[in-house]
Amino acid sequence: MIRFKEAHLRFDTGISLRDLNFQVKKNEFVYLHGSSGCGKSSILKMIYMDLFPNEGEVTVFDYNSNHVKRRDIASVRQRIGMVFQDFKLLMDRDVYSNIALPLELLGLKSGEVRRKVAMTADELGLRSRLNHFPYELSGGEQQRVALARAMVNSPDLILADEPTANLDAKAATEALEWIWKVHNDGTCVIFATHKDQLLKQEPSRTLSLVSGEIIEDR
Repeated sequence: MIRFKEAHLRFDTGISLRDLNFQVKKNEFVYLHGSSGCGKSSILKMIYMDLFPNEGEVTVFDYNSNHVKRRDIASVRQRIGMVFQDFKLLMDRDVYSNIALPLELLGLKSGEVRRKVAMTADELGLRSRLNHFPYELSGGEQQRVALARAMVNSPDLILADEPTANLDAKAATEALEWIWKVHNDGTCVIFATHKDQLLKQEPSRTLSLVSGEIIEDR
């Protein structure tokens, strides 16, 4: 599903990612582990094709970073759900509208949107919160809404960028459990985190980013 081959990414600040060589297979759950600011988000952005390597290549769903066309990037992104540490919810829209947004952007009919939102809300225990606004929810509930928005279009891949960073220990554990539930239903997940304890709670394949290079620890 995803392949990094001799990928290098350099920034004006002098920070760089070097010799990235790894693959992620369909339906895997992979932790991308490393300290804050080490480049985890940049790797996710290369998968999302928001950044491109200076050297080497990144292949996502058979689309290669060296040859991909702009219209194909849109196709790649439609198959990916993003979850962020600061949730990125629209505070002036209720939970239903936040979850429905990706479907509305795709132009789905209102009946299909309602069906998909209701099904996703049920899966994540959010049915009673659909008429609430994000500021009325706890941090853990807001992160669940963000996850629901990411998965409502049944993506092949979820990219979770430090999704528990702004949560307390209890809410972080619950968020991780919900993301694992999504994975166990058949979705590939790449979960970026700096929290060692999360890796111990739900062990899985781990790619550690150290000094710009990937070290694998299964």
